[in-house]
Amino acid sequence: MSDTGPEGTAPSGRTGVGGGRLRRPQSGAGQGSGQIPPHHDPQCWGCGDNPIGLHLPQPAEEGLTEYEAYFSFDERHQGGPGIVHGGLVAGALDEAVGLLATWYAFPSVTARIFVRYRHPVEINTELLLKAWLDDARGRRLHVNAAITDGEEIFAECKAALLHVPLEHFLQTPEGRAAGERWAQRGDSTS
Repeated sequence: MSDTGPEGTAPSGRTGVGGGRLRRPQSGAGQGSGQIPPHHDPQCWGCGDNPIGLHLPQPAEEGLTEYEAYFSFDERHQGGPGIVHGGLVAGALDEAVGLLATWYAFPSVTARIFVRYRHPVEINTELLLKAWLDDARGRRLHVNAAITDGEEIFAECKAALLHVPLEHFLQTPEGRAAGERWAQRGDSTS
């Protein structure tokens, strides 16, 4: 894994903790469905309103190939004293690749993720979470991500995600309820 993302992914003036900047694809358009816009569940640990979550910003539009957001872990995310639990570091990386992939080809799920931990991540530290699309072929998306302080990489990942049918999420009672809410939303706008 490289120490940097694709050319031009260095931050260019940040928007503060929790604020994200996204870049448009340099060529070609995303592959979103256009019927139901990309979204995550409101209770998502990474980008939802979950009280113990990270509250990462969602991408602003479909088809983007890069994602950046500033965030921090706190005491609720601690493993050892003052150090973020490794599983939550992996979870943040998974959220970044998932957000980018989902807004590129809605909906998408993680099929495989390889995480490399370079240094312990301290709690209560402003961090930059970056993800970038490496390759997209058919249903498979390859997305990389890194957690950094802007200079040093603390953890990074390579992930393979799959574009799946929307029905994938309708297999649980919660998924069916969310689908019904979307259907009602569409009925109220017609």
